[in-house]
Amino acid sequence: MHVLVHSFPFDVNFQLTQIGKNMKGSRCYQVCNDQYVAAVIGMRHNRKAGEYLGCFRDQQNARLLTGHMSKLASNTPTRCLDLCLQSGFQLAGVQYSHECFCGDDVPTNKAKVGETLCDLKCPEDENLICGGFYYMNVYYTGLQKAHRTEIHLKPDPDVIPVRILYVLTLNGRAVRQVRRLLKNLYHTRNYYYIHVDVRQDYLYRQLLVLEEQFANIRLSRRRMSTIWGGASLLQMLLQCMEDTLKMTHWKWDFFINLSESDFPIKVSEDLVNFLTANREKNFVKSHGKDTQRFIGKQGLDKTFYECDTHMWRVGDRKLPWGVRIDGGSDWVALSRGFCGYLVTSKDDLVVGLKTVYAHTLLPAESFFHTVLRNSEFCNTYVNNNLRLTNWKRKIGCRCQYEHIVDWCGCSPNDFKPDDWTKIQSTKEHLYFFARKFEPVINQKIIDQVETWLYGSQEHGLNKHWQNEYHHLDVSPKPNDAFLTAYHSITRLSVRLFKSKHEKCKISPAKVLEATTYNDNDSYKGTLILFEATIGRQKTMVRFETLASPLRHYAMFKPVGPTSRLKDLQVGTDYDQKEQLFRNFARILGPLSELYVMHKWGPGNAFYATFAWVDPTNTVVTTYEAKILAGVQVDFHKPPLQRPLRPGVWTVKLLYTWQVVAETKFLVTPTSFMNGLEIGHEHVRKKRFVHSGPIETQKNENFTGVERLLGLSKTKASLLRQANSNAQRYAKDLLDWIDNLTSQFYVVQETCHVGDEFIDGYSGCANVKIEACHSSRWSSRSPDPKTEIGGIDEKTGRLMRVY
Repeated sequence: MHVLVHSFPFDVNFQLTQIGKNMKGSRCYQVCNDQYVAAVIGMRHNRKAGEYLGCFRDQQNARLLTGHMSKLASNTPTRCLDLCLQSGFQLAGVQYSHECFCGDDVPTNKAKVGETLCDLKCPEDENLICGGFYYMNVYYTGLQKAHRTEIHLKPDPDVIPVRILYVLTLNGRAVRQVRRLLKNLYHTRNYYYIHVDVRQDYLYRQLLVLEEQFANIRLSRRRMSTIWGGASLLQMLLQCMEDTLKMTHWKWDFFINLSESDFPIKVSEDLVNFLTANREKNFVKSHGKDTQRFIGKQGLDKTFYECDTHMWRVGDRKLPWGVRIDGGSDWVALSRGFCGYLVTSKDDLVVGLKTVYAHTLLPAESFFHTVLRNSEFCNTYVNNNLRLTNWKRKIGCRCQYEHIVDWCGCSPNDFKPDDWTKIQSTKEHLYFFARKFEPVINQKIIDQVETWLYGSQEHGLNKHWQNEYHHLDVSPKPNDAFLTAYHSITRLSVRLFKSKHEKCKISPAKVLEATTYNDNDSYKGTLILFEATIGRQKTMVRFETLASPLRHYAMFKPVGPTSRLKDLQVGTDYDQKEQLFRNFARILGPLSELYVMHKWGPGNAFYATFAWVDPTNTVVTTYEAKILAGVQVDFHKPPLQRPLRPGVWTVKLLYTWQVVAETKFLVTPTSFMNGLEIGHEHVRKKRFVHSGPIETQKNENFTGVERLLGLSKTKASLLRQANSNAQRYAKDLLDWIDNLTSQFYVVQETCHVGDEFIDGYSGCANVKIEACHSSRWSSRSPDPKTEIGGIDEKTGRLMRVY
C-alpha cells in the first residue's frame, strides 16, 4: 500500500489576537487566532494523486460517486479533491458548477463522454471547469482502497504474552471504585500509570499510597486539569506515553487508557491473549463513513482555546489540506511502537497535527485516528477500541457541558440492570471493557458483571460510600453551604448524644470528612466524620454521624391532567443524562443555582404554572411550562436573582391557578464565607449575602399571585424577621442555622471511631456507643469489594479480601 507523505511548508507560529466578544472579562482575553490553521500540508501522494479520469455522464437515480456530496460556493477541482481526500475517498467529481461528489468506484468507460459536455465554469475560478448538467469531471484523490487489517483471535502457543500499560485518567472522588477497578485489572506482568486531575487532592492523596505497595503502579507528577473536551486531555495522554517510555524498566507493549467509569467485561487473560495475537496493531473506534458530518458535529472546523478550565470557541478555521481526517472515540489501545512515534517523531505530519490539535475540541477523539490514517502505521489501524459504550443519545446529547465548553456535546449513560442484555451480548464479540459505570448511581450492575466473570463475590456488595469532603483538601475549595450544613449536623448529633448521656461532657470540635452513603442503590444519607472533645480533660475523640434529608413534598387534590405528577424536587447539580440531582443531600445556599425536576406518568400534554415563594412569602417568579405527553422526567432553571434569601422556600405547581402540589426546601444561611467563619465584620456590610438579592425580579410584580395564594397577610412581618435574621452572627447565627437544619435533616445514627465503650473520661464511664468498624453503615465499616489485598504468588493477581 502506498503511504501518504505530508509536509507543512508554513510557519506554525501564530499570533495572538483579541476576541473580547465571547471572552470579555476573562484572563484568557487574548487567544490564538485561527490563521495558523489555514495551514497547507503539501500533497505528495502516489502517481495518481489529482490524476484526471475524464468527463462522465451521471444519472439522478444512479449516481457515479455515492460516498458523499456537498454543494460548495467556492468549488474547484482542487477544493473538491481536498474534501474527498479528507473524507477518505479515492475519487472526486465536480458537477453542475458547485457540486462536489466523492466515492470509491471508478466509473465505467460506457459512461465516459466528450469533454465538451462538461462545460460549466467553477464559481471560485471561471478559468476552470466544474462539470455540467448531469456531467461530471472525475479525478483520483491519491488515496488507495482502505486496507482491512487482519485480526487474529488466538496467539501462537509459544509466543510470550504481551504486557499492558493501563493508563488510568481519573477525576472526581470515586476512590473505592478505582480500587475495585484495579482489583479486576491487576497482574504483576502489567503496568498501571495513574493520572489524577490536578484539581482532585483527595483522590490523588488516597491513591498515592499504592506506590509503596506495588512496584508496577505509579502516579503521574505532571498533573493537568483535564476538562471535558479540553485540549489538555490529549496533552496529558501524550505526556503519559512519554513518561512511561522513559521508564525503561517498564517493558510494556500496549497502551490502554481507562477512566474510573470503565470496567472490564471479560477476564484479563482474554485481553492479554487477544493482544498477544495482534502485536503492533492499533485499536481505535471510527465515527463511520460520513467524515464531513463528523467534522461538523465535532467542531473540528472551529478553533478552540483552553483557559481557566474552559474551552473557548474562537472562530471558524480551515483544516489542513492533504490530510485524511478520521476520528470517533478517545478510548484507545495503542501499540508501543506507535506511541513512540507520536512522542519522539519530528515528522511534519506529527508536529503539524500536534499544533492543530492543541486548539481543537475533543482532540483525543480524532488525533490518534488521523495520525494512524496518514502515517506509516496506516496498515495497523483496527476499527475497534475494544469497549462497549452505553449510548442513549436521546438523553445523553443535551448540551450538558455548556458551562465547560462553547459547544454542544454528548456523553454516554451509566449502565443499570435494565442494560444487562447489552453487556451479555458482548460475550462472543471483541469487547473487553464497557463504560460508563458509577456505583453512586447504580452499583448492582457492577456486582452483576463481577459475578458473571468470577462467580459469587464478597459480602457487603449492596453498600457504597463516596467521599464528598475532606478537611485536608485544598482543591477543590469547599462549598460554604456544605461546610455550614456539615457543622450544623455535627452540633445536632452532639446535642442528641448529650440528651442521652447528660453527665458525659462532649463538645464538637472539627468536621473531618463527609461521605455519601447508599444501600441497595438508594441514597440513605450523608455521613459526617468529626472530632469532639470529651470529659473534663477535653480529650479529642472521633465520631461519625449518619444524617438523612427530610422530604417536604405534598400532592394536593389533582386537577385534570395533573394526576400524572409523580414527583417534584428542587436541587443543584442536575445531571440531564441520568435525570437526577448529584447534590444528593440537597444542601442549598444563597449562591446556589437552583433547578426544579418534575416527573410525570403517561397522559396528554398540557401547560402548568410554577410559582417560587421565598421565606418572606414573596412570589419571586412565576412562569408557565409545557408538560409533554407520555412518561416524562423534565427540569428547568428558574430565573432567580442571587443571593437567595436564606430560609424555607416553596415551589407551588398550579393548574388553572389552583395549587396542585408543592415542595418546600431549605436555603441554608451560611456560617462560612470562602471557607472562613462569618463574623460581625461580615454582617455589618450593607449587602451581606443573607440579605437576599440586591434587586428583586426586574419588571415583575406578582402581588396578584400572592393574593391568590393567600400569602399577602403575613408578608410584612416575615420580611421584618428576615431582615433581622440577616444581621445574625456567632452563636445567634448558629442557633438560627441549627433550627432550620433540624427541620430538613434527621440524625439517624452515630458511632465512635474506636471501641464500643467510652471509658476513662469523667462522667463518661460505661457509656456504650457503637464502634464504627463494626457498624453496617459507617464509612469505617468493612468494604471487601474495594479493599486491595496482597498479591497471590501463584496467579500474579490480587487476593480477594473477605
